[in-house]
Amino acid sequence: MVIGRRSIPYATAADAPGVKKTVIAGLDPAIHLRCALRVKVYYVYIMASRKNGTLYIGVTSDIARRAFEHREGVLPGFTKKYGVKLLVHIEPFDDIRVAIQREENLKKWPRAWKIALIEETNPEWCDLYGALV
Repeated sequence: MVIGRRSIPYATAADAPGVKKTVIAGLDPAIHLRCALRVKVYYVYIMASRKNGTLYIGVTSDIARRAFEHREGVLPGFTKKYGVKLLVHIEPFDDIRVAIQREENLKKWPRAWKIALIEETNPEWCDLYGALV
């Protein structure tokens, strides 16, 4: 089974060996699977000040918390200084080393490539933060 860019060896959490078959009503089976297997997910993300504005690329294991910190200016730094508040691109990874490598590669890309990457999946540059909370 593939979730995003990650391969999971079991079709459902119930298929995983040694996993209790407890079901929480209303939760997606993929959530059960991640909880049962304790899969850690890392995210490479791109924030923007506006469409075609200032860009920031980062990596985190808690995308909702990190996006909130950028939006609210909780931490001093680049995103607070330049008003970078829109979450416009997210890529999930199950290996932190791969996520960090992807972040470093994206930071070296020309600006036009970064904009093309964003517009490939988010042509209107909609703020994806709302989908996280």
